[in-house]
Amino acid sequence: MLTAAELSRYERQLVLPEIGLGGQERLQRAKVLIVGAGGLGSPVALYLAAAGVGVIGIVDNDSVEISNLHRQILHGTPDIGREKAASGADALQRLNPHVRVQTFHERLTRTRAESLFPEYDVVVDGSDNYATRYAINDACAKLRKVWVYGSVERFSGQVSVFGTPTGPCYRCVFPDPPAPGSTSSCEEIGVLGAVPGVIGSLQAVETLKVILGVGEPLVGRLLQLDLGSANFRIIHIERRADCACSMGAVTSDNGASRADDDTEVAPDIEPGELARRLQEPGSFQLLDIREPWEWSLAQIGKPQLVAMNELPTALESLDRARELIVYCHHGVRSVVAAEWLRANGFRARSLAGGIDRWSREIDPSVRRY
Repeated sequence: MLTAAELSRYERQLVLPEIGLGGQERLQRAKVLIVGAGGLGSPVALYLAAAGVGVIGIVDNDSVEISNLHRQILHGTPDIGREKAASGADALQRLNPHVRVQTFHERLTRTRAESLFPEYDVVVDGSDNYATRYAINDACAKLRKVWVYGSVERFSGQVSVFGTPTGPCYRCVFPDPPAPGSTSSCEEIGVLGAVPGVIGSLQAVETLKVILGVGEPLVGRLLQLDLGSANFRIIHIERRADCACSMGAVTSDNGASRADDDTEVAPDIEPGELARRLQEPGSFQLLDIREPWEWSLAQIGKPQLVAMNELPTALESLDRARELIVYCHHGVRSVVAAEWLRANGFRARSLAGGIDRWSREIDPSVRRY
């Protein structure tokens, strides 16, 4: 039941014949989970809260850094150092006190996704790594949940809707994660701050269309935008008959990456735990996947250096009998590398936050760059 204050707040939305009072009440009852409170998750969360989505969940294991602020508009300068989920929740409550925000300060694994997603109607992907994206896809395929995909780099991005009863899933288009080094991260190649604003806004629109049952959501269509040249194009995609989503529930035995399942080994290791483990020489191997110039600036312990793009040719130099703890600058590249190593039979974990977080929390003598 909408209050008088809510009727006034949503007045411009209520006059849309596609929404009206019934549609606004549907939004009020809706529950949406946003994975990632960064460049994409920020506009998604703000516009869903502004639209009156009743419950918004935010999953993010990161904290706000100054380098986030040019694109992650959910946060401000006073939020530097705060957990992104908590900072984002405060911003949404300031924007619209009528919505309820649930926060989860944790990294999303596939196992956690399967326990968390049933509580929500739609999942929105605001992640920045393949491990999380495949975890979202596989959990949604298993649970029959719709999720809204978005990704960005430099001046471009793409959006689609996966997980509908007749539409494709993410693996129908991208069956397996790319090999380490074959793609670049935002950290490495950059992104114009307004680009995730555009893509995230489109994700918010698609989410609202799915909840309201209006318009034509991007099911079976991948919208690609090159904002540098203002070119937009639609690629039509279909569900693959040989994909796990077409053959029933997705499990680790029928196409889901083992990297997304945390039943055997936790995918991340916290800096504090690594500090304790360093007192147990020989129990694991530290693997530094940064570039040689980064290695020359700072290191943790006595690592083995294998630049990320050299991993596929360096497998024989790695000891399969020992656990690998992989680190990079901010913990983005290492997530992808650890995922790929686990898929190739290694016990590999990524240092959460990378060497930068290690310097901030454990050893300030390690140079930051």
